[in-house]
Amino acid sequence: MLLWMLWTAVRQQMDVAFPLYEKWGVAGVKIDFMDRDDQAMVNFYEEMARKAAEHHLLVDFHGAFKPTGLRRTYPNMVGREGVMGLEYNKGSYRVTPEHEVTIPFTRMLAGPMDFTSGCFHNATREQFKPRNIEPMCQGTRAHQLAMYAVYEVPLAMVSDYPEAYKNQPEFEFIERVPTVWDDTKVLNGIPGKYITIARQHGDTWYLGSMTNWETRDMQVAVDFLGAGEYEAKVFADGPDADKVPTSVSISNKRVKRGDKLNAHLAPGGGCAVIFTPVRH
Repeated sequence: MLLWMLWTAVRQQMDVAFPLYEKWGVAGVKIDFMDRDDQAMVNFYEEMARKAAEHHLLVDFHGAFKPTGLRRTYPNMVGREGVMGLEYNKGSYRVTPEHEVTIPFTRMLAGPMDFTSGCFHNATREQFKPRNIEPMCQGTRAHQLAMYAVYEVPLAMVSDYPEAYKNQPEFEFIERVPTVWDDTKVLNGIPGKYITIARQHGDTWYLGSMTNWETRDMQVAVDFLGAGEYEAKVFADGPDADKVPTSVSISNKRVKRGDKLNAHLAPGGGCAVIFTPVRH
C-alpha cells in the first residue's frame, strides 16, 4: 500500500508518521502539490527522501519540479512528476501527440516521469475537448498502450475510471507490462514526430511505438530479440482508428531476430507489442 498526501502535512508530521507507516507495513508515500523549486523546497525533498529511506519507504514526488539526480543518492525515490501529463486535458489542448513524442527526448532524459498514462476516453483532434468529467485524451488507444513501453515509469499507474477498462481486451498489455527493465533499445525516433522503444524484462520484450498527428507506416527490425522464435502479440491501431480512436486491432504472429515488424499508425496513433519466447 502507498499513501498519497499533501507535502505540508508530511513536513509537519514525518518524524511521527514515517515510523508508524513502517510499523504498519506501508510500502511508501506519494507526496503532492509542492509546486515550486526554491531552496527551502529543494531542502525538503532531500530531507523527505532521507527520512523515508531510514524507515524503508519508497517515495514518489508528484506536483514536483524536474529531477536533478537526487535518486542516485536515495534510490528509494522511485519517481516524480515534473512533466505536463494527462491531467492537463481537463482544462487545455496542450497535451497533444506531438507533446507526447517530444518528452522522451527532453524530460525523460532527467529520469522517470509520472505522466499518468492509460486514458481510454480517446479522441481525434476534431473530437477532443477539455472537460473535468470523464476527461478525454488526444490520440488513439494504442498510442496510450505504447506509453507503458516508451516512458520510464517505475511506479506506473492507470489514469482513467476503473469502469473504462472493464471488458476491454487491449487492457491486457497494461496488465502484463512490467515497470522495471533489464535492457532498453531505442529503435527510432525524431523529437516531436515519432519514437519506438523496446524494453526487456527477463526473457520477454515489450515494444512501444508512437506518432504525432501524422499518419505513419513503420517497419521495425526486431534485431534485439534473442535466439529462436518469439510469439508477438500486437496491439495496433484498428483500420478505422483515424475516425474511431478507441479502435484497437489485436493479432499474433511468429517472429525471429532479423525479421521486420510492419505497423500502420493512425494520426496520434501507436502500436504496442509483447514478444514471448516460443517454448518447444
